[in-house]
Amino acid sequence: MVKRHLQKLCIIALIFTASVCQAGNQKEEQLSNSVKALMQKSISDLGAPKLMFASDIEGQAWLAEMSDRLKKRLPNQAYREEFLRSVHYEATRAGLDPQMVLGLIHVESAFKKYAVSSVGARGYMQVMPFWVKSIGTPDQNLFHLKLNLRYGCTILRHYINIERGDLYRALGRYNGSLGKPQYPNLVLGAWRKHWDYTSPVIRTPTQVSLN
Repeated sequence: MVKRHLQKLCIIALIFTASVCQAGNQKEEQLSNSVKALMQKSISDLGAPKLMFASDIEGQAWLAEMSDRLKKRLPNQAYREEFLRSVHYEATRAGLDPQMVLGLIHVESAFKKYAVSSVGARGYMQVMPFWVKSIGTPDQNLFHLKLNLRYGCTILRHYINIERGDLYRALGRYNGSLGKPQYPNLVLGAWRKHWDYTSPVIRTPTQVSLN
């Protein structure tokens, strides 16, 4: 009875691991010199993360809403807000929707910083180590928050460019399952269900004539 129970636990653990470590099937590819140089420049430019909104009010509204949604997964408020600022900065910088990137992280690592796939993909966005050899430097740690997000967003942007703006196919490339619907549907589903966001309308006070 105990043996059967342990077997069930092992199966559940394997299923869970497979479900949160998705990007390990990314294929290493030969990059042209121009693409490689562009990606290297993107990775090396580690600017201080900040919310990329037209106004502080809009930024704080987004941060408060996303922080509340993420509270159970990242209990430490200071770290949670640093994480969200970093996601918003890196995603926007790469021309990606920050909420979509949250959906990808939701699927890839379930917001576990030190998640590792069976083939070595690492961190929040499950970046494969071969990317460090290709476009980075040997001292770079893929478990570092901002660096992991920078790599993940740069790689996804690269795939979107290859696919001429087709996010669905780019997500397939990111997962190493191009042409199969499961992974893109998982990411888009997590985005819509958990991280979709519409900025609240900020109304200015109605002016009353004193005449």
